[in-house]
Amino acid sequence: MKRKAQPQATGHKPAKKRSKTSLSDEEVKKRFRKGLFDKDELNKYTQGYASSTPYKHSVIHQLIDDKLLRAVRDEIKDNVSFTPKETDIYKIHQSGDLANLDGLDDAALAKLPSLLALRDAMYSQSFRDYVAHITGCGPLSGRKTDMAINVYTPGCYLLCHDDVIGSRKVSYILYLTDPDLPWKPEWGGALRLFPVREIKDANGQVAKTPAPDVSKVIPPAWNQLSFFAVQPGESFHDVEEVYRAETKEQLEKEGGRVRMAISGWFHIPQIGEDGYVEGAEEKLAKNSGLMQLQGNPEQYDMPQPQPVEVEPRLKSEFTQTDLEFLLGYMAPAYLTPSTLEEVWEHFAASSSITLPGLLKPDFAEKLRDCVTTLDRTPTVEDSAEIEKGPWRVAKPPHKHRYLYLQPERAESASSDKTAAAKKQNSKQKTPLEELLEDFLPSEPFGRWLQMATGCVIESHDFMARRFRRGRDYTLATGHEGKPRLELTLGITPTRGWGDDDDANEDESEEEEDDNDEASAAAESAAKANGNGESKGKGKAKAKAEPTKNKNKKSKEEEEDDEDDDGGDKKEVEDFGGQEVYMAGDEDAANEDAAVYKSGGGDDDEDNNILFFQGAAWNTLSLVLRDSGALKFVKYVSRSAPGDRWDVSGTFEVEEDSDDEEEDDSEEGHGGKNGGANGAQQQQATGVLDDTEEEWNGFSSSSDSDSD
Repeated sequence: MKRKAQPQATGHKPAKKRSKTSLSDEEVKKRFRKGLFDKDELNKYTQGYASSTPYKHSVIHQLIDDKLLRAVRDEIKDNVSFTPKETDIYKIHQSGDLANLDGLDDAALAKLPSLLALRDAMYSQSFRDYVAHITGCGPLSGRKTDMAINVYTPGCYLLCHDDVIGSRKVSYILYLTDPDLPWKPEWGGALRLFPVREIKDANGQVAKTPAPDVSKVIPPAWNQLSFFAVQPGESFHDVEEVYRAETKEQLEKEGGRVRMAISGWFHIPQIGEDGYVEGAEEKLAKNSGLMQLQGNPEQYDMPQPQPVEVEPRLKSEFTQTDLEFLLGYMAPAYLTPSTLEEVWEHFAASSSITLPGLLKPDFAEKLRDCVTTLDRTPTVEDSAEIEKGPWRVAKPPHKHRYLYLQPERAESASSDKTAAAKKQNSKQKTPLEELLEDFLPSEPFGRWLQMATGCVIESHDFMARRFRRGRDYTLATGHEGKPRLELTLGITPTRGWGDDDDANEDESEEEEDDNDEASAAAESAAKANGNGESKGKGKAKAKAEPTKNKNKKSKEEEEDDEDDDGGDKKEVEDFGGQEVYMAGDEDAANEDAAVYKSGGGDDDEDNNILFFQGAAWNTLSLVLRDSGALKFVKYVSRSAPGDRWDVSGTFEVEEDSDDEEEDDSEEGHGGKNGGANGAQQQQATGVLDDTEEEWNGFSSSSDSDSD
């Protein structure tokens, strides 16, 4: 898993770093399972590694002496605290880097003798040679230790990546799940490997890209080591979500489904070590980059953009035909001059807006029935089978995975075909196809969009998206070039995602009383948030309100619930599926692309989330996205109420002549100088990590059934 080393604890003078103990072969062997180093065992694992698929890997059961590893687990439970971390690519709890054990004072280190013994055994010359023999990867460093303890509780996951960073040579994971309560595969948490497709172009150039479906699943097991050589463009893997139990009682009976493991990497030899080659790390990085670019694999990314040019500078007034067409789809309130003015004023100030109830009730009802039917229809997991129908699978999975549907044919909005003719033709289409192919790409809607945002549209590109529970997401990607307008129309039909329920209730009330619709829409435009969050001014630079967990209630709301009902209400779970815009990081190219820096507390000035929209029904979000702003859709948990559905649109717009001046005046926001590329991240206290908030996920030893 990709991560950065934890900072040193603040407020304490660091102890003098100890040199690592050099262990004899006999001392090392005592810390591992008896017989592990026998020649026959070594040959068995070497042969198995060579023949493994989808790429070379190995699994060793009962690696460590059982007594030692149980002692390690007890020490961790009693003395190590964890930091909950959440970015676009993972949601986990993590300790500090175990390399920092050498810097602990005597009192702290006295609490972790078994953990230190395990680390030193793992990075001993004997075991490094053992791993090098199996993998054939050459000498490994004993000086550069790189390991941490990761805890996955229900709802945690790690998405697809290849581990290629710096001098990493071998990736490994050693499981510390409950030794007396065997882990069940149906709980999730498996290490999953992706096969790589080799695609040859017309010039004979071969590109490698991971397939969207995994082909090897390795469930966790006590004292099991899984490892593989890090290979650019090949060693793609993920960690399956740890699934939530159906009831609290079931979860307690199953020990909380706590997937604890020590994971890390062996690196190439460092200066002064046997096998060190000057410039090897730089050469490794260069070769990795070349291998990842070989054959231009991006040309096989799906979906590919399908922009449709539109007539520039559409008229600024609606014709009678325009209004008749738009009234077939839109709530009338959003077509009134006063509401359009409210929307425009807010968008001009914030460059983002969320508008609930955009679609008129009768069309929305037909659309909801259509999407609900699709949502309740089980999908097969095999991507090739899915693509025999109209939907396609977004790929490659180290960038995104979801189902998408693009318009059947890209048709220019300046076509001679009239809006009325399009409406007539739509009778044979489903409401979703009408939305995607007739309403959104139409000239009247383009004119409304220009009035609402003040943007002069040059082209549009639409697609419907379905993010399946337990499978789909997009990872953070940047945008380069001039600002562009981005649209998301939420059409998730299921309720229970969290803060969408109030919006659904409001929508129902509006449907019952059309006379109040205009005032309600105007009020929505004035607030301009709905379920989305943004604040400030500038293109995709609007600072969000504090968003530690959008689905959690405030302390005041919880107290109100207690007063009203005489007890605590159940906290709403975070099912994912949020679309998030974040400030870019100028230093990201020199760091792990999957890890974002912390926003650093609740101060708005340090919060780098620009705009935030959860899964919602009949809700339109518009964002003017500046160069450098990152965007992703959070992984949708398998326990979500349904799949996340939306229609996504991208519009190239004329660049405002004042943009450059505005960017200079607002330096420090958005993609220009956003600083932290962070996601939600809290800190923890403990022997290895002395910061703010302790995670108390484990029961005490005296209460544990397994200890």
